[in-house]
Amino acid sequence: MAVIHRERVAWESARLFVAAATDDVYWWLGETLGRRLGRTYETDLTRTRLRCLHQDEEGRAGRAHEDALSAEVAAWRARLEDAMTERPQIAPVLRQVNEEIGDRLRR
Repeated sequence: MAVIHRERVAWESARLFVAAATDDVYWWLGETLGRRLGRTYETDLTRTRLRCLHQDEEGRAGRAHEDALSAEVAAWRARLEDAMTERPQIAPVLRQVNEEIGDRLRR
């Protein structure tokens, strides 16, 4: 049995969730998170999407936009790390979801 490094899974999930939030993958991911982890995760992804799209609409360029994306990634990382501490059984689920997000983003 492979050891799952929770911090790494949380970091990778956070990066992929934020990348997917402004991509067509968002629709699949939101439904998947809601079904597999709970509606709170689906709602949180929607909030991330809205904040990211709002940043784009305001035309925030360069560093300000990167800072906003980094803040979203940091929030997701912390949220997911805490979730895996409370519910270790979701770590393999997140790894599977990450793999699928990566495949979908490359299409």
